[in-house]
Amino acid sequence: MSDTLQHWLDEEKAVLDAMARGPGAGVSTPEQIAGKSGLELMQAMLRGELPYPPIAPTLDFTLVAVGDGTATFQGTPLTRHLNPMGTVHGGWFATLLDSALGCAVHTKMPPGRAYTTAELGVNLVRALTPKVQRVRAIGQVIHAGRQLATAEARLVGPDGTLYAHATTTCLVFEAR
Repeated sequence: MSDTLQHWLDEEKAVLDAMARGPGAGVSTPEQIAGKSGLELMQAMLRGELPYPPIAPTLDFTLVAVGDGTATFQGTPLTRHLNPMGTVHGGWFATLLDSALGCAVHTKMPPGRAYTTAELGVNLVRALTPKVQRVRAIGQVIHAGRQLATAEARLVGPDGTLYAHATTTCLVFEAR
């Protein structure tokens, strides 16, 4: 096992342990998110203080890191994610990349602001199978304005192999 993969697995375990001590999968209540920025919310989720999204365990991926304008998700490509050709389904790639893109944008939201994906573009450049034990979707904001935000992400293996890349445009608005 490579040092990079071992480091990724150690980070994943620490995050999953913290999330397991928290409220579990679900959606945060308005009281839990009131007055917090998107970055503060994402950091609280990583610490296990807020629920994590139910889709994460369903599709075998998790948030592993956030920063100002960045979000990193780690996924485990499994047999249940395969298409009829025996490679990981493009929808799994897209969901993992969309999560990294959206959460990167989320880290730029001040309290009371929200966003939704308006456009998602995904380019798969290499097939993926369960032989690759983990991949990371690393999202980074390009622009975060009052009405629009854009971001880009890359899906890479522990050896640096690029499997896909994506971009998004998000609409930004006042949260209700």
